Amino acid sequence: NTIGVGESFLADLLNDWELALPPYIKLAYLPSIGTVKLRLSCYDSSTAIQKEVMILAEKAKSIISKYIFGFGSDTTESVLGDLLRDRKHTLAIAESCTGGYLSHLVTTVPGSSDYYIGSTISYANDVKSRILDVDPKVIETKGAVSEEVAIAMAIGVRNKLGTTWSLSTTGVAGPGGGSDEKPVGTVWIGLAGPDNAFAKKFHFGNNRFRNIQMSSLYAFNLLRKELLNLPE
Repeated sequence: NTIGVGESFLADLLNDWELALPPYIKLAYLPSIGTVKLRLSCYDSSTAIQKEVMILAEKAKSIISKYIFGFGSDTTESVLGDLLRDRKHTLAIAESCTGGYLSHLVTTVPGSSDYYIGSTISYANDVKSRILDVDPKVIETKGAVSEEVAIAMAIGVRNKLGTTWSLSTTGVAGPGGGSDEKPVGTVWIGLAGPDNAFAKKFHFGNNRFRNIQMSSLYAFNLLRKELLNLPE
């Protein structure tokens, strides 16, 4: 299961490997919003063929390893949950443009109470200031959709709920509300942890629900990579 890369780019990376596949082993690309699943299959269940498939899969994994987040039925939220649980870490979330969707996905994972503490849906700027202690002057000068506000939201909810980690989202989900400087689909995802806090900017397009879905996937993946010390 991969994230952060399109089907065509994966196909380019795997082109030589795929061309060398024996005719009885097939590769399928199964794209969905924000992710692409790769599936190797064959019509022979012998031990020798199964071993060959596994060897080929390992070679493919080595080529696209930076984009892989899980396998089989893994989702970004379930993989993140396992990492947090294994480390006995906790998570809080501050959402604006995603309106609670991150929190919803987190709680679809059985056992999420082991690490998930709670969230704020700070949709209005006033709530960002009153509940999360975001400086109103920062909102006024930088705008609610900004690196500074995303970081402040993440720090604020982490401090309020006393967690190891926190995530935040603030953006222009659309279809209206964009500008030349901040077009529809602009999203800042913030992350705060024991030693640092930062935010990353994304552009997801002009479909409102797709923007919300993509923001959630990329937020979970951002924290996953931070926990594993993976490069961007």
